[in-house]
Amino acid sequence: MVVIPALNEQACVASTVGEWRAHGAGLVRVVDNGSTDATGAIAAAAGAEVVLEPLRGYGAAAWSGTQSLPDRIEWIIFSSADGSDRLDDGAAEAFQRAIDDGAELILGERVTLVASRARLTPTQRFGNALACALIALGWGRRFRDMASLRAIRRSTFEELRLADRAFGWNVEMQVRAVERGVRIAEVPVQFHPRRAGESKISGNLRGIARAGWGILAMVGRLQLERARRQREDATPRGIPAPADPLTGCRP
Repeated sequence: MVVIPALNEQACVASTVGEWRAHGAGLVRVVDNGSTDATGAIAAAAGAEVVLEPLRGYGAAAWSGTQSLPDRIEWIIFSSADGSDRLDDGAAEAFQRAIDDGAELILGERVTLVASRARLTPTQRFGNALACALIALGWGRRFRDMASLRAIRRSTFEELRLADRAFGWNVEMQVRAVERGVRIAEVPVQFHPRRAGESKISGNLRGIARAGWGILAMVGRLQLERARRQREDATPRGIPAPADPLTGCRP
């Protein structure tokens, strides 16, 4: 299934839904994240199942899209609504090879292919580089991208128990996956300019600030949790008192 968080994307959501359906997605779920336009109605007319999530934030929308899934769903794909994430035949084959090789989380990274990297805005390139560097510094895993297009095995996703409801969703997913030893693959994909409208993150200063703060706050929170676990693991456990030789009971 494909989960597509969407906020005021009426000009492009129908084509995005249509492309995923053409790729054979059994269920395309668009999460209308409080749109003030006809995003939800247009998505439904294009064949998507529409979920309403009034709480603004990418994480809130993505989380809502994963609730009450049919039993048949084994994989969840997260995609942008603006048409920038397009899984062409070559990338689809690469995703399938990664799955066949045992990957449980596949990231469609946008920096290896020159054309894709050139289409990233300076804000996206800087944010990617910073987030990837912080994860490498804290957890020793060097990612290429905080990919917007990603696929994760449903059982793995449920085990991660993601808590973020804002802009730290992707960071939390990748860090939790590293911590749990999940097999992760990064697959180069073509990244395209959005078909219409303005990015809710990189299109204005407010979006940039909110996203940047959300990412940094999530990394900081995860680092604190990791440090706490390390302290707990390093703390010597008390040695139980010996049992009474007569009663066999411990005091």
